[in-house]
Amino acid sequence: MREWGPELAVLLGLVEGLTEFLPVSSTGHLILIGHWLGFTGAVAASIEISIQLGSILAVIVYERSKLAAILSQAAREQASLRALIRATHFTGQRAVKERWRTTFRRSFDTHRSLWFLIGLGAAFVPAALIGLLAHGWIESTLFNPHTVATALIAGGLIILVVESLKDRVRIVQLDQVGLPTAFLVGVAQCASLIPGVSRSGATIVGGLLAGMDRKAATEYSFFLALPTMIAATSYKMLKSRELLTNQDALALALGLLVSFLVAWAVIAAFLTFVKRHSLRPFAYYRIVLGAVVLLEFE
Repeated sequence: MREWGPELAVLLGLVEGLTEFLPVSSTGHLILIGHWLGFTGAVAASIEISIQLGSILAVIVYERSKLAAILSQAAREQASLRALIRATHFTGQRAVKERWRTTFRRSFDTHRSLWFLIGLGAAFVPAALIGLLAHGWIESTLFNPHTVATALIAGGLIILVVESLKDRVRIVQLDQVGLPTAFLVGVAQCASLIPGVSRSGATIVGGLLAGMDRKAATEYSFFLALPTMIAATSYKMLKSRELLTNQDALALALGLLVSFLVAWAVIAAFLTFVKRHSLRPFAYYRIVLGAVVLLEFE
């Protein structure tokens, strides 16, 4: 087993930053790099998840203005919604149902930031529940090159199919994402628990199928990454704290810094790319890489 140190930390941070927000699977790439370099085992699995925190910090910094605006607006809208509910009078069972329906329909139309955050919560729940229940089995059974290669190829084929479908775009802005759409994207995100599928790939494809355009689906994927990956990395770092020595922690900090800087640049470049291009190049890359891995580890 290769020793974990600064050089490997920089390499893994670079790979994580480059791949986290592209539909190519950062975890899959980290697993492959680890196997090729002999960096495997419990410490490696912990590092491969924990190092993703650097990319999450990059999203927070890159989207800081929009995040601050959404949070402050949602706080005001929450007070407005409470006032709207208090002002609604209910009489009779049918009237109650109709009043509630009217109240929340009006709220959906006027409290966009608040319902965007509620939608993120709804999208976060499916993968969080499955991940919490099955994380041990996933790491022990699926964190291997064969699973990654198969998932890379399958995911690439799915992207090609989705890109060939006729556009049904009805959502071009984040504040147009309603609860049903958010939940569908959250269900799609469950597939990313399989190493090699790609969290960003699953959520972007889910967004496209739900009626988002590529830019909206990509940016929604960034925002959904915040609760999803903060929870996953925090849980993993807490569970593996006894595995890591002080030297390991210093190397991990270096890897986090590298992944943060690289991911920050990738986020901006990828958003610009999807405005003008399809995801097909990433699909072809996935298929070729998956085939190479299968041949290498057969």
